[in-house]
Amino acid sequence: MGWRLAADALVVIHLGFILFVLFGGLLLLRWPRLLWLHLPAVVWGATVEFFHLLCPLTPWENQLRRAAGDAGYEGGFIEHYLIPLIYPAGLTPQIQLWLGGVVVLINVTVYACLLKRWLQRT
Repeated sequence: MGWRLAADALVVIHLGFILFVLFGGLLLLRWPRLLWLHLPAVVWGATVEFFHLLCPLTPWENQLRRAAGDAGYEGGFIEHYLIPLIYPAGLTPQIQLWLGGVVVLINVTVYACLLKRWLQRT
């Protein structure tokens, strides 16, 4: 049970990191110094996606699952956990385009607000 709990905790950490990469810019509005954590996280997340790299947390999770007596899974974290959430049945390309636009709009707005604040201070 301890190994399974550790694997589940790792999944929660992994998901938290992904959410920080996607939406951490919003935290910068309140805590601008998080920029030094958010930017490297974004670079890492983008690098993993653009170059189709396997995140090191995925094999670690599978190892913990095997230690717990489970089978583990093929592929990566994204394919196993997030694809079913991100691409549920009935999701159309038009909806995906709209959702992608919302993500871009949020982050562009956040970084524009931050830039405006920084420019006003100088």
